[in-house]
Amino acid sequence: MSSADIRFYFDPVCPFCWLTSKWIRMVQTERDLAVEWRFISLRLINSHIDYDAHFPPEYEAGHTAGLRLLRVAARARAEHGPQALDPLQAAFGAHIFDTPPAGDLVDDQEHRERRGTREFVEPILRDAGLPLGLADALDDESWDAEIRADGEEALILTGKDVGTPIIHFEPPDGVAFFGPVISRLPDQGTAGELWDHVVALARFPGFSELKRSLRERPQLVGFGVPADAFGQQEDWHAGSRRQQK
Repeated sequence: MSSADIRFYFDPVCPFCWLTSKWIRMVQTERDLAVEWRFISLRLINSHIDYDAHFPPEYEAGHTAGLRLLRVAARARAEHGPQALDPLQAAFGAHIFDTPPAGDLVDDQEHRERRGTREFVEPILRDAGLPLGLADALDDESWDAEIRADGEEALILTGKDVGTPIIHFEPPDGVAFFGPVISRLPDQGTAGELWDHVVALARFPGFSELKRSLRERPQLVGFGVPADAFGQQEDWHAGSRRQQK
């Protein structure tokens, strides 16, 4: 049996994944929750998709950077154990989404590509208390098989028409779902209440899906949305902001 209450499959460049993980960390303080961090790469699960037709132009660069960061995470797990992923996942999100937008480079392809560079990842490793040499894995495609295996493990549990995050409840026998996708954080003290509702749905054997395509732009400093503001509402199609014609 797994010692974790949940397995959280993450891609470090997904803003909704980051917000859900921040909520989960709030729940940990309210519900003594044990989390095991695992990988799912948006670039790998979308490898069969024509990015130009399906996604906004900057997405391929962003997803590729996410894969490069996951290679670093995979090496960190291999050399320093699964416990190394907790501070590393937190440091990824803090640097990518909880820092102010970089002027004219916000949401630009160059800005997203930079996330997959040694210059970007070394301060993250330093904050996570990990050796800077792990950045050598950025270009090492030999880690992709391990990342793909984690992602396929998640998709076997959920089906393939999903994105990130994926949470596996009460593994190994519990159910797994895509989401919950949230665009802002609950107040401290109500995070656990939201968790209780989600777990109740997960424990009902007949529950399959609860979904809407309208999403608020994530309440993240990196998106230029301060904590006391609401993001612009957008309609997402199959996990993309690209408007269908």
